[in-house]
Amino acid sequence: MTWTEFARETLEVEAAAISRASARLDDRFERALELLDRCSGKVITTGVGKSGMAARKIASTLTSTGCPAVFLHPSEAMHGDLGIVAREDVVIALSNSGESDELLAILPALLARSVPIVALAGNLNSTLAQKSDVVLDATIEREACPLNLAPTTSVIVALALGDALAMTLQRRRGFREEDYALNHPGGRLGRRLTLHVRDVMRAGDDNVPVVKPDAGLMEILREISAKGLGATCVAQDDWILSGLITDHDIRKTLEQHGTAALELAARDIMNDSPAVVLDPDQLAFEALQRMEERARPISIAPVVDRARKCVGMLRVHDLVRAGL
Repeated sequence: MTWTEFARETLEVEAAAISRASARLDDRFERALELLDRCSGKVITTGVGKSGMAARKIASTLTSTGCPAVFLHPSEAMHGDLGIVAREDVVIALSNSGESDELLAILPALLARSVPIVALAGNLNSTLAQKSDVVLDATIEREACPLNLAPTTSVIVALALGDALAMTLQRRRGFREEDYALNHPGGRLGRRLTLHVRDVMRAGDDNVPVVKPDAGLMEILREISAKGLGATCVAQDDWILSGLITDHDIRKTLEQHGTAALELAARDIMNDSPAVVLDPDQLAFEALQRMEERARPISIAPVVDRARKCVGMLRVHDLVRAGL
């Protein structure tokens, strides 16, 4: 057997174990799901060794998908950390053998608090299984380890069952993309669903280029150069948007009028119907789509409030830099 074949066998052993665990799901899974859904407190996951690592991951997955969860190490629990357990909580306990000393040591304290216990156990006749309210069958035929010793398949099956609980609970509770984004503001999805135009746009008198409709070409060029955005809004003293002048508009005007362009005013050069005008409250990702979906994408757009007062300018570069 080649090393690649051995690696493939490892994956196949673990995949087959997950498939068998899937086939064993029954009303016990429904009862476990009901306990989690009715939980008015938090979910506490616990386990020792590799099972403890799987428990940490399950707690993380639950938390990120709308179900507050924490990991409790059994050894630390015996030295004060049991204080985090409340009557309204639910415990998910992981153990392949179901006889881990550290885990069994905290069972009396959990039972005394009348906290529901969901066990993910590889031994349905174990002490943990017998003491739990619901047991999900995590039995395996063998570990992927050639010596059948190192926790491999057993951990994968426990993780998969944890994921099944978390994903089913997420769907049952109607957890949406928007909810997920609130828990992941640092990720791209989070930014796309929570970042608004007002969070990214250039705002303020010192940053937003604006000229009056009667401004001449040199004044327009000075304003564009001073603010460095490659465009300027055109507005009266009330900042109500009249139009937009971009570098492209100026080049086009010079090509058409030559030196006579120096006699023109902003109202003669501006586009009085800019292709994209943005709202400060709309999602920044929507703004990016509007600016890029055109046959000739635009790189900058004015931002106006409901009274059409110019409150900012938004560049595609700023959106990209924001990680959208």
